[in-house]
Amino acid sequence: MKRLLSGLILLAIIGAAGFWGLTSPRWQSQDIGPIPTDAPNLDNGRALFMAGDCMGCHATPGQDDKLRLGGGLALTSDFGTFHVPNISPDTRDGIGNWTVEQFARAMHAGEGPDGQHLYPAFPYASFQRMTARDLRDLFAFIKSLPAVEGRAPGHELKFPFAIRRGIGLWKVLYLDGEVFKPDPAQSASWNRGAYLVEGVAHCAECHSPRDALGGIIPDRRFAGGPNPEGRGYVPNITSDEATGIGKWSKEELVELLTTGFTPTFDSVGGSMAAVVAGTSQLSPEDREAMAEYILSLPPRTATPRTN
Repeated sequence: MKRLLSGLILLAIIGAAGFWGLTSPRWQSQDIGPIPTDAPNLDNGRALFMAGDCMGCHATPGQDDKLRLGGGLALTSDFGTFHVPNISPDTRDGIGNWTVEQFARAMHAGEGPDGQHLYPAFPYASFQRMTARDLRDLFAFIKSLPAVEGRAPGHELKFPFAIRRGIGLWKVLYLDGEVFKPDPAQSASWNRGAYLVEGVAHCAECHSPRDALGGIIPDRRFAGGPNPEGRGYVPNITSDEATGIGKWSKEELVELLTTGFTPTFDSVGGSMAAVVAGTSQLSPEDREAMAEYILSLPPRTATPRTN
């Protein structure tokens, strides 16, 4: 019995050490390369901010000025309720004291300045595709916005998801740390669209179904699914003609990204309306690039509704 007990204790120690190692933020952080030190391009930062719909989540609910990023939006999910944080330049309640390196690590590796894991309700699984230069420009633009006081309440999550350390295991499964690599076989416009759609605009985060751990199901990517915020159903945006947007023209998709109107003269609502508020402020070339890439997505039948 003593030997058995000693063996079990040893296994428990080994298991705990393994868990601690696997879930260590620094263990799995990826290197995006040096942050450029020349002057930030605020126009580029603003375009990235609009493409990423940063204001759609981080603007304080109920206010008219969507550039006041005081946070506070409650996002309900199967895991509990996430409260979106203040990312304004406020030095006490926002990210005013962050360095550009800390911001880049949060966007690319899902780590806060204190080394803690950030929950992937913040879509860094897509933001990890962004380049160091773009992250630098985006941070500079956010720092140019008004400082807003006030902190959002803490997340209200179910067990075991409230154990933040466990996010390290999620990252092992779903985070690869790879920056976007252009496809030399495709056009510059297609690659720009791929970068925006897959990275900055993180379109797959809403338009894809997820598994039990909250990771996107790879072979159902962009095929639509339950709204991750818990309300309604997000449509299939692949080129499937029966259940997706395969019959849409590039001009029709550009029109949606510009005005929010669909080919059937309907208009988008909910969180997609906030997305269009951002994409409408992109250059025509960027909207055309996004449309080009989206319409090239392989056809996938829409994920069946379960209710």
